[in-house]
Parts: sequence; structure tokens; C-alpha cells
Amino acid sequence: MTIQQRIRDVLAREASAINSVQVTAEYEKAVLALRDCTGKVLTTGMGKAGHVARKFSATLCSTGTPAAYVHPGEAAHGDLGLVGRDDCIIAFSTSGKTNEIIEMLTLGRHLGLETIIGITSHPDSQLRELSDIILDMGVIEEPCPLGLTPTASIAVMLAISDAIALALMELKGVTAHDYGLRHHGGYLGRKARTNNV
Repeated sequence: MTIQQRIRDVLAREASAINSVQVTAEYEKAVLALRDCTGKVLTTGMGKAGHVARKFSATLCSTGTPAAYVHPGEAAHGDLGLVGRDDCIIAFSTSGKTNEIIEMLTLGRHLGLETIIGITSHPDSQLRELSDIILDMGVIEEPCPLGLTPTASIAVMLAISDAIALALMELKGVTAHDYGLRHHGGYLGRKARTNNV
């Protein structure tokens, strides 16, 4: 396979993985849970899923829903103190078996954590058992020649998180003015202030 063929193949397989996501009533439940959360909206994930969780938190902040990322590894060393009873946490884990995430969510439940939204793929995921709402990524085959590097799964996570953030933004009626107040710098800030959207 040539380099160009490989690149086309990866793009096609990642696009196919995103298009294969089954959007169920659970997605609506997730958006409504985030809208109705009376505590903090938190996100978590380990490794590359953690980068998606951080990005999701940043996207939520700029689109009218204050959010914070909690590193699951640091949670065991005091950062679990951020978690409160009325909070809603979105946990990203393809396998749903990552020890740090499972431990963090289990301990969060002991603190009275009310709502856990799990974004996962594996049917035997422990995350499914801990979550109130499950956003199923489906079974994903990675295009990596070794079948190991998480690229299609991360693309799916990112797409799901973007869809949730934008649906929530629309539900809340966030305007260009509101957006500009949260994102006043750079090109997007100027665009929001001049209403060229």
C-alpha cells in the first residue's frame, strides 16, 4: 500500500467508525443531564481519551457550560476533592476498564456523586456498570497496521463529545454575544462580536 493509499484508508475507516455510531435516547438523556446539572460538570479520561476529555471540557466552557477536567491519576492524590454530590461527570474510556477511572468513579460514588455518563466501546466494560447513562461508541476496528494505536476510537470520542457540546449549546440558546463573552480573543472573538456567524 502506498503512503497516499494508507492515508485514504485511515481517513475512510475513521469516517466510517464515526458514521456507525448509533444515536439512541441515551444521547438525549446525556444532554439533558448536563443541562440540568445543579453542581459542576466534570470530565475525565486517561491517556489519549484524557486529551479528548480535556478538549470537551474546553469546548463546553466556550459554549455556555462551565466545566473542568479531573485527571483520574491525580484524583487518588487529593483531586477527588473537586467532586461533589450534585456533580455530573463524563468519563471517556474505550475499554471502560482503565483502573484509574474505575477507582475514581467508585470513590466518587462514595462521596455521593449523582450522575456518571460513560462513553465507551467494549461490551464488557466496567464503566457500563458504574454509569447512569452510557453513550456506546460501538465496536471499533483501529486502522493501525498493528491494530493497537487508538485513532478511530479517539475520532469517535471526539465526534461524540462535539455533538453533545453543540446540542447542549443550542438547547441553552447560547447566542453569538454569549459566545463572544467567553471567547473574546482571536479570530473567533472578533467574529462573535461582529455577529458574522
